[in-house]
Amino acid sequence: MRNIMFRGINRALRSQGGLRGRIWYSIKAGQPLYETRPHLIRKGELTPGISAEEYYVRRMNVLQTIPEKSMVVVPGNETQFATGSVFHEFRQDPNFYYLTGFLEPGAALVLYKEDQENVHSIFFVPQTDKNAELWEGERSGTKGAMEVFNADAAYPFELIGTYMHELINRCDHVYADMSENGSRFPRYFKSQGTDILNGSFADALRRSSGGKTFKSAVSLIEQFRVNKSEEEIDAMRQASEISASAYNKAYGERFASEKALHAYLDYEFKLGGCEMPAYLPVVAGGKHALTIHYTRNDDLLRDGDLVLVDAGGRYGGYCADISRTWPVNGKFTAPQRDLYQALLNVQKQCIEYCTVDHNMSFDDLHRTSEDLLYTEMLNAGISNLTRGRVRDIYPHYIGHHLGIDVHDIKTSSRFDKFQSGQVITIEPGVYVPDNDMWPKHFRNIGIRIEDNIVVGKNSYENLTIDCAKEIDEIEALAQKKEL
Repeated sequence: MRNIMFRGINRALRSQGGLRGRIWYSIKAGQPLYETRPHLIRKGELTPGISAEEYYVRRMNVLQTIPEKSMVVVPGNETQFATGSVFHEFRQDPNFYYLTGFLEPGAALVLYKEDQENVHSIFFVPQTDKNAELWEGERSGTKGAMEVFNADAAYPFELIGTYMHELINRCDHVYADMSENGSRFPRYFKSQGTDILNGSFADALRRSSGGKTFKSAVSLIEQFRVNKSEEEIDAMRQASEISASAYNKAYGERFASEKALHAYLDYEFKLGGCEMPAYLPVVAGGKHALTIHYTRNDDLLRDGDLVLVDAGGRYGGYCADISRTWPVNGKFTAPQRDLYQALLNVQKQCIEYCTVDHNMSFDDLHRTSEDLLYTEMLNAGISNLTRGRVRDIYPHYIGHHLGIDVHDIKTSSRFDKFQSGQVITIEPGVYVPDNDMWPKHFRNIGIRIEDNIVVGKNSYENLTIDCAKEIDEIEALAQKKEL
């Protein structure tokens, strides 16, 4: 390969954010490090809660899995613009983040396996540039990619076209994200004066591959992401504790509008230590709760109504995802109480099944939740409910995987049995339409209760257990009483 000299993998990983004997004030990096932000990053970590060693091990796990003469292409995200020069807050591609911890936009990772003894992690990153850094802040550059992030080789991302073409010629198997991230790559290749990327990344790779075998990079990487490490669970535990505290404080406040409650939670998430909200929240007062993903959050909150909130913070790149429903005025009415308690009974029973020994999949658990909800709704007084109409008031699924993404591990099957170390949400809901088919006192009530669960062999951990959900707990907090 022209002009590429690979280093051996640095197995003696650095004990501090990664640097080989560098002095703290000489470090340049495009993100917080222990040496520059010790209040955010602990010794040995690259990102909050995740060590440099863990990122290295993740890449090695992927490299050990693929055949000889293979490469895996993982693009990072680029800055997204709302309009003109107004950019959105940056979020890294989850698979790229999982393998690198690198938080700058416009980068890519190539994992290359010659044979069992020769494997390489190659970073393509933005070059250090005084003018760009004047406006955007410091960049790690190729030197930082190697010294901080343990790259075996690092190059300016403008050169990826040349190197990719040559690597493909060396490989029999290419793992690449052929759909979602493809549109982010064309400009990398065009800088070389070649036209191999006239179109999408996927088309360009195919044209330049000479008939090589293509496989999904997402499926490959997500098989490792699906079961969380202890470091990952610790980060999610932190996100959950911060988010739960924000909810508990919100119960005791009186908000005039959905927007005010939305802003309060965002503030508490960040004040508590999260870097950002995990996603755009649902703050749905009254009948707006019947819209599952109501995110307008622009109406008033009215006395006598419930407010349904689906929100969470993001810590170290890992998400919390909590749903709670409570009375705007702090006191449940009798119909609200009956419907809420019925749903809470369903949710608590479903959580008990989140162990390996119960041999459950999402599909199994969802069917169970429908059966449980049917019984609870009959007991609550919806006497005309049939088993076939449960989905009219419970239209969504019982839950999903949780991790770097809120809806994590998109390649997983709902029929896969739960495994130890998986983190999942359990979030049944009930949404009673405003029509004559339903008891009048329940109409326009929407309730969802959601917790984040770590699956174990014969037990589970509820990461969001500190977020009050019992009726008496919520009402006590609403009155600012000690539990």
